[in-house]
Amino acid sequence: MSLPELEPFLSWFQSNGGTIDLDAVGFKIFSAAEGGRGAVALKNIEKEQTLFTIPRSLVLSTDTSSLPEKFGLNDWKRRELDKGWSGLILCMMWEDAQASDSKWAQYLVILPTQFNTPMFWDEQDLKELEGTSVVEKLGKQDAERDFNDKVVPAIQSRPDLFPPESLSTYYSLERYHITGSRILSRSFDIERGATDEVSGEEELDGEADRSTGSAMDVDEDNAPAGVEDNSIQDDATGEEEEEDEEDAINVSMVPVADLLNARYGSENAKLFYEDKVLKMIATKRISIGEQIWNTYNDLPNSELLRKYGHVDVLPLQGRDEGNPADIVEIRADLVLSTYLERSNEAATTTSSHERIDWWLEEGGDDVFVVETNFDVPEAMISLTRLLYLSSSDWEKAREKGKPPKPRLDLQTSNLLGLVLQKRIAQYPSTIEEDKKLLKDEPGMPWNKYQALIVRLGEKRILNSTLQRLQTMVAAEKAKESGAQKRKPASQSSKSTTKKTKR
Repeated sequence: MSLPELEPFLSWFQSNGGTIDLDAVGFKIFSAAEGGRGAVALKNIEKEQTLFTIPRSLVLSTDTSSLPEKFGLNDWKRRELDKGWSGLILCMMWEDAQASDSKWAQYLVILPTQFNTPMFWDEQDLKELEGTSVVEKLGKQDAERDFNDKVVPAIQSRPDLFPPESLSTYYSLERYHITGSRILSRSFDIERGATDEVSGEEELDGEADRSTGSAMDVDEDNAPAGVEDNSIQDDATGEEEEEDEEDAINVSMVPVADLLNARYGSENAKLFYEDKVLKMIATKRISIGEQIWNTYNDLPNSELLRKYGHVDVLPLQGRDEGNPADIVEIRADLVLSTYLERSNEAATTTSSHERIDWWLEEGGDDVFVVETNFDVPEAMISLTRLLYLSSSDWEKAREKGKPPKPRLDLQTSNLLGLVLQKRIAQYPSTIEEDKKLLKDEPGMPWNKYQALIVRLGEKRILNSTLQRLQTMVAAEKAKESGAQKRKPASQSSKSTTKKTKR
């Protein structure tokens, strides 16, 4: 079972070396809540069964498109089209402009041309996301800067490759945003294949990763038996290592693999790479009729909405619904401004900024992430205690190069409680108002509904974290009060006498 519009694409895929088990894998339109167009199991699929195989030659990237070579590799790099996504976007727009002459013509025609992501929302819809970090992460201004500073000059320099009459059709800013959204929502980060011949039987080398800003992520712990972990780690020890790792990874469009949808906790298939091919392999048994799910690495709704234009709504504890992976971001400057408001001294301001600069130089976070465990982030506690250090303790911390341990005390807890309250106040509505709106307006516009789900999830986390912190503070105060009441009168008298003698 395949959708009619996919038949030419699947024929192209198979005639160019791709293999797919069409007796086991079909494609259909699911409901919007289940991702729309996706893959379905036509029969029971066993764990570790290969669903389809993609030759690396069918992957669309800056390595496989002929544009960089035609443009001239030195000039391509001089214009920094080898950095970020601008080069891949230009390659995809150029391939699109070649129409039937492009190797990927049948693939490009099935890619979406419209997106529900906030990148394309109007100002009224974007206001619904006020208080969340979604809008500031859209990167629309950065993308347009790259378009104007890198892509447009490159296009204008080569009218032989980019005919002037085609510019408004294939190389407009709108097409640039659409192509960038295609990459954001559907690409994979793939380790570049080895150039040496592989002798003997090939083994699976590792997993095609979508964790560094491309589309879906992978969970390395669920790899089939025999798969080596060749994934890129985050603990590079220097800039040279980081550059080597970036060079080893190529953001790529992978035909057929990007047809799979994803949903929190539902992954049952994953893309792995070999030297010459990529393979989509079942990571668990999939029953007939089930959707075949890839994974977004269980992203929070804020990221799902930003990248893919949808949210996950699942049962939570109690009667609420939402995404168990939701998070809230709190900026370090909110902690600093709250502290300075309480201290209200010019000298403190100078010292605090000095401490913040040191914190950042030492690799401290400038954004703290609060999760559904409702714990105040340890780094946030440590920064707060750093601000409260005496001058002598601050000098010791700087000499040792170590910030304070993340230990909560009453002073720190009180300030963090104020920080959480201020973060909650950044939303224009309360959690009670949002819950009422969700209940009273079931037919609200889709964008408004999704924004509501995002901010509700964040407010639940903030409110629960604040309540937990306040409970801890109250318990600590009660403990201290009880200790004072139990203190013997003679002890209190001795203490007073000592103070008098001084």
